[in-house]
Amino acid sequence: MTLTPARSTIEAANDAILNALPNPVMLIAPDGRVADANMAAEAFFETSVQHLKRQALKDFIPFGSPLLGLIDQVRRSGNAVNEYKVDLSTPRIGVDRQVDIHAAPLPERPGHIVVMLQGRSIADKMDRQLTHRSAARSVTALAAMLAHEIKNPLSGIRGAAQLLEQVATPEDRALTRLICEEADRIVTLVDRMEVFGDERPVARGPVNIHSVLDHVKRLAQSGFARNVRFVEDYDPSLPPVLANRDQLVQVFLNLVKNAAESVVIIDDPEIVLTTAFRPGVRLSVPGQATRVSLPLEFCVRDNGPGVPDDLLPNLFDPFVTTKPTGSGLGLALVAKIIGDHGGIIECESQPRKTVFRVLLPMFNPPPPAHDGEAEPGTASTRDST
Repeated sequence: MTLTPARSTIEAANDAILNALPNPVMLIAPDGRVADANMAAEAFFETSVQHLKRQALKDFIPFGSPLLGLIDQVRRSGNAVNEYKVDLSTPRIGVDRQVDIHAAPLPERPGHIVVMLQGRSIADKMDRQLTHRSAARSVTALAAMLAHEIKNPLSGIRGAAQLLEQVATPEDRALTRLICEEADRIVTLVDRMEVFGDERPVARGPVNIHSVLDHVKRLAQSGFARNVRFVEDYDPSLPPVLANRDQLVQVFLNLVKNAAESVVIIDDPEIVLTTAFRPGVRLSVPGQATRVSLPLEFCVRDNGPGVPDDLLPNLFDPFVTTKPTGSGLGLALVAKIIGDHGGIIECESQPRKTVFRVLLPMFNPPPPAHDGEAEPGTASTRDST
């Protein structure tokens, strides 16, 4: 059927409105097939609208999902129905896919149902971030206690071992050296934990995240990740992030190092670095009365075996690690730094696809001075690096 120019303009406007929505919206035909979908649905199911239209909805969601029964209920009753906290996780689209479902009939097209999915991950991200901050505060108190109660006695133990070494037999010197080495190892561990007790404010400003990721990638490729293939999927128009550059390097170097260590047993090791603009997430930041928007999303993805399910909920807690010789403080420190920046970090993991996702605020330049000139030291909203 040929559309008149006016009709074509209306449908184009309708498509533009649907595609502007951040939530996935689909039109389900009477036979259960996807008749239409917006761009957010493409991103949610990680496939194109054309491919969606060639498939039935049941091909994209878990077997026996409540969504199918919900659509049948709407079709029978003719009334809109809502369902909350429905798990749509599948190996294809990921393991963190809890959504609220809103379904309603479309009177203009009998038998067709409009379905909107609203992700619950934002509220869950905020809850997890509060947990990470609480864990970091616990480690802060523990670090202060350890620094005072352990480091001083250890220096005495090490000094005594060095004195004994001067008069010990060759066999006993091996034991005194062992005492010194173990004392040094404990001091190093305590030094790492003292970082959690540093509550001094950190200078922050506009940072080009792509220059940070490029720097981290060069460091990794020259050392621990020299045999790993890197893939970069960047949004070149991304505004600067409000952050401390050195601490961001520390965060992403830690995440990339973990990813490189997880893919060492894979035949085709790969780490994917992505940046994107994701509006809609807002979080309370310590020391500020207003909620801060977190539209900048940075991801580190690897194709390793994944994080065990039993560790995933507590992955950012201190002393939780999958490494036989790991201390379990690296990701706890990453969570503290991101929390101090007012951001969120989360992990989604399944075999061959582990994603660490960081959400941070963007840099907003201060308003110009009253005389119409920028205040001294004001940086541009774009980092020219």
